[in-house]
Amino acid sequence: MRHQISGRKLNRSGSHRKALFRNLVTALIRHERIRTTDAKAKELRRFADRLVSLGKQATLAARRRAFDRIRDSDAVTKLFEVIAPRFTSRPGGYTRIIKLGIRHGDAAPISMIEWTGQDEQAKKKAKGKKKTADAKKEGGHKHKHDAPKKRAAAG
Repeated sequence: MRHQISGRKLNRSGSHRKALFRNLVTALIRHERIRTTDAKAKELRRFADRLVSLGKQATLAARRRAFDRIRDSDAVTKLFEVIAPRFTSRPGGYTRIIKLGIRHGDAAPISMIEWTGQDEQAKKKAKGKKKTADAKKEGGHKHKHDAPKKRAAAG
């Protein structure tokens, strides 16, 4: 029985697992949303949430600990300056896992993992886009290809 044993081995050696999660969390920080298998996403959530907690501390020691974990200075900078400030008032749960279905090649369950603060940003962007779309409707057709096509007379 696996009492008091946390974490998934994912059929990899310890060094391979460490490198895998280092790469996954770096990709998540850079792209803010990645697709991976369910098991990797669930395990990645642990690493990502702990790094955001370090980013919220915003101290030099925390920055060095984060760099020790992910080994990418650009990702650490983005984590501390862009991602962590989004979650200052949030006590936890910084990532969201959305199940996408199965992969056709091997039927592995695939999920998308993303930061939870994205829905508020998307709403703000959608409001801005809606305003520009309304202005376009009122202004008429800006481009030739936007205009409705004329039908030729049947003869």
